[in-house]
Amino acid sequence: MIKDNQKVFNRLHLLIDAIVVAISYLLAWYIKFATIFASAEPGVGALPQETYFSFLSFLVPGYVLIYYYFNMYKPKRATRRKYELINIITSNTVGMVLFIVVLFMIKQQDFSRVMMALFYVINIVLTTLCRSLIRNVLQLFRRKGYNIKYILLIGYSRAAEEYISRINANPQWGYVVRGILDDRIPSGTTYKGVKVVGRIENIHYILPENKLDEIAITLALKDYDHLEYIVDLCEKSGVHTKFIPDYNSLVPSNPYTEDLMGLPVINIRYVPLTNMINWVAKRTVDVIGSLLGIIISSPLMIAAAIAVKCTSSGPVIFKQERVGLHNKTFKMYKFRTMEMQKPSAEQKGWTVKDDPRVTKIGKILRKTSLDELPQLFNILMGEMSLVGPRPERPQFVEKFKEEIPRYMIKHQVRPGLTGWAQINGYRGDTSIRKRIEYDLFYIENWSMSFDIKIMFLTIFKGFINKNAY
Repeated sequence: MIKDNQKVFNRLHLLIDAIVVAISYLLAWYIKFATIFASAEPGVGALPQETYFSFLSFLVPGYVLIYYYFNMYKPKRATRRKYELINIITSNTVGMVLFIVVLFMIKQQDFSRVMMALFYVINIVLTTLCRSLIRNVLQLFRRKGYNIKYILLIGYSRAAEEYISRINANPQWGYVVRGILDDRIPSGTTYKGVKVVGRIENIHYILPENKLDEIAITLALKDYDHLEYIVDLCEKSGVHTKFIPDYNSLVPSNPYTEDLMGLPVINIRYVPLTNMINWVAKRTVDVIGSLLGIIISSPLMIAAAIAVKCTSSGPVIFKQERVGLHNKTFKMYKFRTMEMQKPSAEQKGWTVKDDPRVTKIGKILRKTSLDELPQLFNILMGEMSLVGPRPERPQFVEKFKEEIPRYMIKHQVRPGLTGWAQINGYRGDTSIRKRIEYDLFYIENWSMSFDIKIMFLTIFKGFINKNAY
């Protein structure tokens, strides 16, 4: 019954789209040729009305086929509006390009360009409004208990709980969870109104007694050894079955997938900078930015070097081993801000507030972050980037990788002179866990505009910071 209703709805939707395309085309013609915007005298080569209208015979079915190709007739109960709008714009753009190609092939050069542009815009607007109205009407019906899909969950897990929470929070989707079958959790256990109603093998008795539209496999990770058997069991029921994996804690919500000759591969974490174009773009900005930075800041660096040399004994530049891209170590440069000490003493821990080892000039350099300027040379040499997670010393990397989940992911990109964590106040003796959260957010959401935002905010938040000491 549900499938028949879906077919009827799709045919109705298709008919509505065809009518909208025709109305948009006729409205574009009317605005161009039958309103105050129309030319008083038709130009040379102007096409008659019959010629324009004759194009409707292939334009309407053509657009419907394009909509079908872009999956605009698949059920979209839980699809966000913005994705539907993107599909509408994309399909209309493809349709217009194909329309232009056809006009070129039949050597029809007198077709009004203005009318084509009007049709493109009007069709996008009317299609969007129409589909939005249909969506609102369907959501209203579902809230009132019509057009509902009943679901049975196989397996109690974090995925099952999240699925139930989302369904309860969005009644307009029209989903109702009848219950959960699980071999580990006792019957009667309830989560947000949904009960565990028995063991998985009870599916043979439950299906005939309940009108179910879907089965969702929501097994816990530890039960995946039975997955093949359970999928086979569910499919024998003849009810539509879907799989909701219980690996949200391991894989991001929008995983990056690859297709290796038909073999689907899910990357545990999507890192945009593994893309060659992104990598080249970022490296180009790093080279240009570091060169400009060295030139512009050279008077400050000279003044800082003289101040360090004149106020304490020892080298001007302090070199410290840090862990960078792909876990490789490098020597990071800074202006020396502490009294000379043995390497064993220097490795004991971080600098803390009012650290007696820091010189008077060192306090100023640290507070203003001027001690970091020599790292522009690290950036120029490709060991660092203008923006990225701050690099850490090897002994702390070894410690944190065992204590903090996903800590080592930060080494999938070059370390930075500034970063998302730093401009949010996580530098110096602050929470490493929070710092890693910000670093991971940056790594997974990198874009050139994000880098520019961080560099801009560094001017106001990054140079002078209460946690820099």
